[in-house]
Amino acid sequence: MLESQREAVPRNDDGELDTNLAFLSFARSCVLKKVAGLSEEQLRRRLVVSDTTLLGLVQHLTGCERYWFGYTFAGDPRYADVNVDMLVESDRSPDQVIADYRAAIAESDAHISAAAGPDVRTVQPVGDSPLTLRWVLAHMTSETVRHAGHADVLRELVDGATGR
Repeated sequence: MLESQREAVPRNDDGELDTNLAFLSFARSCVLKKVAGLSEEQLRRRLVVSDTTLLGLVQHLTGCERYWFGYTFAGDPRYADVNVDMLVESDRSPDQVIADYRAAIAESDAHISAAAGPDVRTVQPVGDSPLTLRWVLAHMTSETVRHAGHADVLRELVDGATGR
């Protein structure tokens, strides 16, 4: 099948934060593209042995955004024990889960924009010591890209749509 959802990777190269955020934003948009236009049944459909579903991936990434940027980087205690589970409760609609992800992205982007640069240290330690925003961006980009790949496969299994 021909790729039906392909888009070009970012060409941003104006500075470290700009480039890193462009690639994280690209990965996030790929995840959102994979859930667009599907029914609730398709979004919740379990196609692999694990509990991974398209909607579960979005919920998981929402928690990751809030944990890494909200709690670890910015120190917001509300996100210290955030849910990163793949199981989406039946009373949460796809619209709620997706809107929550978009809100978490906006919150994360606000923390990134407010930072003085990539060398700013996390409020909460990672392991034994604080790390930089640079590290958090790299970590969240790799996490999001990894799950965007999972979403690619699941979407192709659901309706044949392919492409990044």
